[in-house]
Amino acid sequence: MSTPKSIQTQLLHSDRLAGIQHAPSHQPIYKSVQFAYDSAQGIADAFQGKSAGYSYARSNNPTLTALETQLTLLEQGIGTVSFATGMGAIATTMLALLKDGDHIVVSQYLFGNTTSLFDTFALHGVEISYVDVTDVANVAASIRANTRMVFVETLANPRTQIADLQGIGQLCQARNIVFVVDNTMATPALVLARDYGASLVINSLSKGLSGHGAVLGGSITDTGLFDWSNYPNIFAKYRTGDASKWGLAQLRKKGLRDMGATLSADAAQMIALGLETFFLRNERACANALQLAQWLQAHPAVENVDYPGLSKHPQHMRAQELFGKRGFGTLLSFTVKPEHKDVFAVLDALQVVMLSTHLGDNRTMALPVAQTIYAEMATKQRQAWGIADGLIRVSVGIEHIDDLIEDWQQALNQ
Repeated sequence: MSTPKSIQTQLLHSDRLAGIQHAPSHQPIYKSVQFAYDSAQGIADAFQGKSAGYSYARSNNPTLTALETQLTLLEQGIGTVSFATGMGAIATTMLALLKDGDHIVVSQYLFGNTTSLFDTFALHGVEISYVDVTDVANVAASIRANTRMVFVETLANPRTQIADLQGIGQLCQARNIVFVVDNTMATPALVLARDYGASLVINSLSKGLSGHGAVLGGSITDTGLFDWSNYPNIFAKYRTGDASKWGLAQLRKKGLRDMGATLSADAAQMIALGLETFFLRNERACANALQLAQWLQAHPAVENVDYPGLSKHPQHMRAQELFGKRGFGTLLSFTVKPEHKDVFAVLDALQVVMLSTHLGDNRTMALPVAQTIYAEMATKQRQAWGIADGLIRVSVGIEHIDDLIEDWQQALNQ
C-alpha cells in the first residue's frame, strides 16, 4: 500500500502501512512480558539499543510501538514515549530531565492536579515560577541562569487561557531552554505545538484522542527541534549517536523503564482504535462547543463564559491565528450569577449532561470547579486565579446540539 497524503488517512491505515505479519487491519495485542532471543548477542544488542528488538515489556512492546508511531505522526515529531496516564507522562518528564537546583517557569493557569504535582517537585529542590503565560514578557522576566524548562498548556483547563506559543517558543529557542507544551485540550487537530517551537509535546491519551472514556494513557513526543547536546542534565551514557534522540532515550530509560508508568498493551490498542475517529469526533464536538458557548453567553443567569471562539475572549485573536478554521476546542467554562442560582442546583437539574470529572469524552460532562479539581487550593489563591465558587466547567461532546441547549436551558431556568 502506498502512503496516503493526509494524516487522517495515514492514521486509519497505519497498521496496514507497517506491514504486520498476516496483514491484520489492527496491530495485535502483545501480552508477553519477556521476549526470547536465539543468541546472547541478540539480547545484549536489544538491551543496549543496538537493535530494534524488545527486551522487557515495561520499556516497550510491539503494540505500544504501533501507537507511538501514530502519535508521532499526529504531532509531526521524531519519536514518542507512551505512559499509563497523562500525569505519569508529566511526572516522568520532570523527574527524568530536572535535578535539585534547576528552575522552571510554569503557567499559572495549569490544571489543578498538575499544579499540585509541581508543588511536590518544589519540595524536592526544583525552583518553580508560576507566571501568566498569555504574554511572553512575563516568561522572559522570570528566566534565570538555572532555568532549564518552560511548561505551558496550549489551552488552559478550566478557563481556556491560551499561551503565547509563538513568543515563548522563540524565547526558549534563543535561550536554549526546553519548551514543554501540554497539548491535551487543544489536541493536534487544532494546533501543532511543533510549529511554535515546542521541544516536547505532552498529551493525555485518556481525553479527546481516545474519546470514549474507557481507557487511561499519556504520551511525550519529541519534536526534534531542541538541541539536546547542550542540555546539561543528559546522562553521559545517553550521549551517543544522533543527538536529536538523546532526550527521548533518557525519557524512555530513566523515565519509563526506571519509574514504571507503563501503558498496557490492551490500553494501547483501545487508544489506537479511538484515534481512527478522532478528527471526526473533534470536529463535531468543537462545533457543539461554539454553539453552546454562544447560547450561554446570552442567558441572563450567566455572568461570564470562557471560550476562545467568542469574540470577547481575551485571546480570541490568538485562537484564530493558532487554530484557523479548525475549531476552538471542546472545553468551555461559565460562571453562574450568585444572586440568580446556586451552582449545585443548576448541575443537579441536568438530565443529559453527565456530572463527571473527565474531559474530551463523546458525552458532554460538567462539574463545579472550585469544589472539585481546585478544592485543595486555598480560597485566596483560587480567587487570584479567577476560580469563582460559581464556575462550571463543561467538556462538550458529540450529542445533538439541540439536546444540549435544551438541557442547560431547563437547568438554568428552574
